[in-house]
Amino acid sequence: MQSQSNSKQSSQVISPGQTPKRKMSRKIKILTTICVIIGLLLGYLVFAFIASRMAADDCACLAECDGVFPFTPVEGSCSRGGGGVLKPVIYLYPKEDTSVSVKLKNPDLIAVSYPRYVDGWEVLAHPDGTLTDLNSGKELYSLYWEGKDGNYEMADEGFVVEGNRAAEFLEEKLAILGLNARESEEFIIYWLPQLQNNKYNYIRFASMDEINGYMPLDVDPQPDTIIRVLMLYKPLEKPIDVNEQQLNPTPSRDGFTLIEWGGSKLE
Repeated sequence: MQSQSNSKQSSQVISPGQTPKRKMSRKIKILTTICVIIGLLLGYLVFAFIASRMAADDCACLAECDGVFPFTPVEGSCSRGGGGVLKPVIYLYPKEDTSVSVKLKNPDLIAVSYPRYVDGWEVLAHPDGTLTDLNSGKELYSLYWEGKDGNYEMADEGFVVEGNRAAEFLEEKLAILGLNARESEEFIIYWLPQLQNNKYNYIRFASMDEINGYMPLDVDPQPDTIIRVLMLYKPLEKPIDVNEQQLNPTPSRDGFTLIEWGGSKLE
């Protein structure tokens, strides 16, 4: 009986190396937990960084976008923010097929362009407005660019337009400014979503001096008629008093005609 008891007791005795192994196992578990926590934290920071950079394209210039966690403020270029000149497109209508060179004289202000702007565009322009890029051979209907740092301002003249009447307003004013039905439709399709959801909008159309001062054009051969339309707008919560802007009569589209339209949101 005594030998059996001794045998049971000896079977319960912890070997000298067992205690360090248990301690080592506990340390490994703690280190593993710490590594997992660090990995999750690093993963979150990487995700947050990527998300903040994606947000930068749409709202980097807007005050309400400052403070995108965890990196503040967000830096980048605005695609729908204030200050930039958005979606200018250039149409060319020669009287016959013509090779045309178009240069933007302040290229440092160009933020985006298509086809890519490299010291100018070289195209074969057709009377129906179709363009052939002489570098790539691609067929185009317009030349597209966007600019930065517009620095346009409100003035004591313009229009105050309810958001739900923006389409009607643009149809009327763009016809006066010289855009045809297709050009007006493309303008409205682009800008209406940014106007109609505002209670009111302050709108004015920049003068030719303002437009040329910001981005002069150098076109060869020189067009007989140039029409450049730049809408400046600012969302409003309530109407303000402004003098109604007097627009020049519809320009006559005689000879080789260049049309350009774009817009800018005022700060």
